Amino acid sequence: MSDHTSNYRVATFAGGCFWCMVKPFDQMPGIIRVVSGYTGGDVENPTYEQVCSGATGHYEAVQITYDPALISYPQLLQIFWRQIDPTDAGGQFGDRGQSYAPAIFYHDEEQHQQALESKQVLDKSARFDKPIAVLILPAEPFYSAEEYHQDYYKKNPLRYRYYQAASGRAAFVKEAWRDDNRQAELKQRLTPMQYHVTQNNGTEPPFSNEFWNHQEDGIYVDIVSNEPLFSSLDKFDSHCGWPSFTQPIEQMQVTENMDLTHNMIRTEVRSRVADSHLGHVFEDGPGPNGLRYCINSAALRFIPKEDLEKEGFGQYLHLFEEK
Repeated sequence: MSDHTSNYRVATFAGGCFWCMVKPFDQMPGIIRVVSGYTGGDVENPTYEQVCSGATGHYEAVQITYDPALISYPQLLQIFWRQIDPTDAGGQFGDRGQSYAPAIFYHDEEQHQQALESKQVLDKSARFDKPIAVLILPAEPFYSAEEYHQDYYKKNPLRYRYYQAASGRAAFVKEAWRDDNRQAELKQRLTPMQYHVTQNNGTEPPFSNEFWNHQEDGIYVDIVSNEPLFSSLDKFDSHCGWPSFTQPIEQMQVTENMDLTHNMIRTEVRSRVADSHLGHVFEDGPGPNGLRYCINSAALRFIPKEDLEKEGFGQYLHLFEEK
């Protein structure tokens, strides 16, 4: 019997601070591991301090081991492009200098040609008003970074989210890769307030929205995608004027991001599939977790308990049978 691991391949990308380049790949099917490190320089086993000084010629990079039967190199390239400003050769976002410059390091001629083609397609798309400046270079020795840099987004989730937001990377990526056709369709389908909240991170007026004091049994789903988000069983009156919940139906159904707008540091809550802005989560709620998910009514659609089966959410009926 053949060893399937012998079919694994390696890809190497530099996209600025390697903390921000791990998570987008790490969570994809077919990714075996993602290692933060240094490549392209002329010193063996460099330290973080040496690389940051610019004296070694290394790039901060990630090396990805992947199963080509589950994810292809062109798919990895698409993920790579969507994490960076490909027009900035002088660094990435708040990090400046050659060690933070973007580059693709190819490991064979097939990767070389696919990288060139991918870059050409992006350049011709006119998505950016400046030329694509990412270098495509032959792979060189790769040195793993210090252990505290590995899986940084898991070890230090709060600092990771803060850095992503404060550097400008998160906002740039969101805006640069907006789907204009989808936005046009949503503008037609949603009310102006629903669009403002879900697509532009807006906030509706307190005490003047659909669900702030709604008490019927049922679940609340994303107004854009219908993905289930919150249950009336976890809803409570927080006296803030917006619907408040102690928790999502399942934690994996929402994502959380650092929000630095309005001169505040808050944790934004978004739906996982549609990536709709929902609201924020605060640590002043009741219950064992002490959380208050403060959510805009305009981001939600309510499905009464008696309609769950009819609307395709029958798997949630058991929540109310236990009430």
